[in-house]
Amino acid sequence: MFPKPKSVLVPNTYAFESEPMVKATGFREYDARWLFNKEINLMGVQALGMGLGALIAELGVPQDIVTGHDFRGYSASIKYALISGLMAAGCRVHDIGLAVTPMAYFAQFELDVPCVAMVTASHNDNGWTGVKMGANRPLTFGPDEMTRLKAIVLNADFSNRAGGSYQFHENFAARYIADLTARARLKRKLKVVVACGNGTAGAFAPQVMQAIGCEVVPLDTEPDYTFPKYNPNPEDMAMLHAIRDAVLAHQADVGLGFDGDGDRCGVVDNTGEEIFADKVGVMLARDMSAITKDAQFVVDVKSTGLFVTDPVLQKQGAKTTYWKTGHSYMKRRTHELGALAGFEKSGHFFFNTPFGRGYDDGLLSAIAICEMLDRAPDKSMADLKNALPKTWSSPTMSPHCADEVKYGVVDAVVRHFEALRRNGDKVAGQEIRDLVTVNGVRVTAADGSWGLVRASSNKPELVVVVESPVSEQRMHDMFEAMDAVLRTHPEVGEYNQKI
Repeated sequence: MFPKPKSVLVPNTYAFESEPMVKATGFREYDARWLFNKEINLMGVQALGMGLGALIAELGVPQDIVTGHDFRGYSASIKYALISGLMAAGCRVHDIGLAVTPMAYFAQFELDVPCVAMVTASHNDNGWTGVKMGANRPLTFGPDEMTRLKAIVLNADFSNRAGGSYQFHENFAARYIADLTARARLKRKLKVVVACGNGTAGAFAPQVMQAIGCEVVPLDTEPDYTFPKYNPNPEDMAMLHAIRDAVLAHQADVGLGFDGDGDRCGVVDNTGEEIFADKVGVMLARDMSAITKDAQFVVDVKSTGLFVTDPVLQKQGAKTTYWKTGHSYMKRRTHELGALAGFEKSGHFFFNTPFGRGYDDGLLSAIAICEMLDRAPDKSMADLKNALPKTWSSPTMSPHCADEVKYGVVDAVVRHFEALRRNGDKVAGQEIRDLVTVNGVRVTAADGSWGLVRASSNKPELVVVVESPVSEQRMHDMFEAMDAVLRTHPEVGEYNQKI
């Protein structure tokens, strides 16, 4: 019998080294995230592996699984603890070693393996760890699978069996890079800043971009798990400003920034101005719908309203559906609708046939951006951006809110705005034109300005985004209106960044 996990154990004690610790809040909506040694220990990770193996068997899927790990000082040890649990559950493990997350997704196809468990904390700060999981390529787990996994692990409801095995696939990265770069080289000579924040993508991104024909200016591409400059997150202004400075210093055509596990890509144009990923999505949607008739797209509720109002997309017959934020939700919806692509404001992009296999890959997104520029040889990245209708958009802003209370706070905020709309009350001085409550609440005023509040799916935070097609002042008005409601909840703390 394997012990039932405890929610709290103290490091440097007999109990910590003898029992599994797994905090329940680490099982999130579509993946798992914990503070290592504070919320989960290695025996807890082993329990997670045993639980995942049991769930895969319960789902009736062959127990063949790909594993890999990101570049953090503790990720390899966590992966091997996970592997020990998976093998105890009877899984046949295919280990691809150090990898970006999309490399693990690619391995499911390349090795013909149905399941995946990628050890990564994505863009979270050092100290965090986690696992992105799936048992039906190219999809990853959603709330149903995560809820069941949580129950299995926390109750130690394991069904271990013989037959587990381990295989290491040496130099698997070469196969991934060969697949990404098996395409026509760019006709246009592009100088590209490739920024990795010393994260995992630095081991692979420069050679991928060189192979498609780019002149690469490397920026913080040496993997260093202390992250000495800034956290590798292309939504954070620190990383975007570093890319801006490099683009201007080297007179580059574009700056591309990758997050810690390489499934997202951030963009800075040739003038040094960051382009938030939802606007990049509009630019790509314009490009793709020009060469694909009746293109359909899926975007998350954090994204710009231009996907519906842009006259070029309308003229080209493109249709867009708004959906829940989160790589797993977006991947699933894009797959279900057979959409050409899905775009998320965080920078997760999902390309279906003929552009991709449906999973999010920051390097494939970077290639798509370069190929868009290749198809517009007389236009700069700034030209393509400036051709969009003007809107004023905030970055993603995240006030602290504990995992145990954040969903309750968001439910209360949703009820508040629903009541305002029923009563005909105004928000930021205008009537409410539309409310979308598929994922938190997105409030649109009469002039098209909107604000969003939702719970973060992977950190103890809320998420706030605002945009206005009218003016910068109206963007600020919407932020003040949303923030005023949040300030009525004492559980909501300080923002990581604000406009």
